Amino acid sequence: MKFAFCLFKYFPFGGLQRDFLRIAKACLARGHQVDVYTGSLEGEIPDGLQVSTLPVWGFTNHRRYESFAKRLGKSLAGKHYNAVVGFNKMPGLDVYFAADTCFAAKALERSFWYRLTKRCRTLLSLERSVFDKASRTEILLISEQEKKFFMGYYGTAEQRFHFLPPGIARDRLAPNNAAEVRAKLRNELAIGSDQNIVLMVGSGFRTKGVDRAIRAISSLPSSLREKTILLIVGEDKTRPFRQLAERLGVAEQVRFIGGREDVPRLLVAADLLLHPAYREMAGMVLIEAMAAGLPVLATDVCGYSYHVERAGAGELVPSPFEQERLNELLALMLTSEKKNQWQLNGRDYVANTDVFSLPEKAADIIERVAAC
Repeated sequence: MKFAFCLFKYFPFGGLQRDFLRIAKACLARGHQVDVYTGSLEGEIPDGLQVSTLPVWGFTNHRRYESFAKRLGKSLAGKHYNAVVGFNKMPGLDVYFAADTCFAAKALERSFWYRLTKRCRTLLSLERSVFDKASRTEILLISEQEKKFFMGYYGTAEQRFHFLPPGIARDRLAPNNAAEVRAKLRNELAIGSDQNIVLMVGSGFRTKGVDRAIRAISSLPSSLREKTILLIVGEDKTRPFRQLAERLGVAEQVRFIGGREDVPRLLVAADLLLHPAYREMAGMVLIEAMAAGLPVLATDVCGYSYHVERAGAGELVPSPFEQERLNELLALMLTSEKKNQWQLNGRDYVANTDVFSLPEKAADIIERVAAC
């Protein structure tokens, strides 16, 4: 079969982009042809994928999204694909991988005037093209809690949703030589064995709650704060967060190390995964941390936070969010005697739960849609 995979932007360190790549590889492994259409390409794409970078215009994201959707429609005209698969919301999709939260729900939390803006109207239009009750797009869902919002705002038929299990890579499992890996990476980063590494992983620092994390680090008792490093992995603008760390007096405790290919090593080397996201459709890194035996502290708005709770692999900051509660839990987890139990619980849960098969299950559904 011949598939078109479409996304606004590809870069190596985004969660959506990693899922796109895993699903594309799963389809390639089954002998299908996968053509990729994107408006922006950074990094290398594996052999076997045919990539077309479409020229887009616009000074704002929403205008570029709109431009890409129009360009894509023209590019696909006259070409035969068994299925057009989108990883962002856009018209003309047979299958949509739902990695984003419901924009209509978020828009209603904003002012009346915001809902009249071009940005809001454009994003609502793109979302409606996928979820409207008249649309025939099948939806691959990674967060059950978002389904009710899409059904409530657009009247989307429930049978169009297909829930996927998580899909972490098996290299996230702690290796047999974890102690050796931990010591070597800490040596590379010049972080002592007696220091705490609080790890954050994910591009989009504002959404992931990097500001919340820096405030929590600054709230630690001085003796604990001085031996704790907040290590932030991902691609985004760092300046406003560096300035916040400076103002709070914790610039030496906060390190931005960019996008990294060795996240499995970082998970093994760290003492705690911190993920105080403002919103998060899934949060694959929560399960990756559990697989590596790393305790987790996250906000309960993350789609995969229920895995942490079920496993007993850490703590969740309840909604509505309170910075004081995050501060308390961070200090507690860094000093708690439950650390070993959180580690064991996370590993046991991953060993007895399907947290790997997202790409294969997604490929199954794409094949079924394409065959209709």
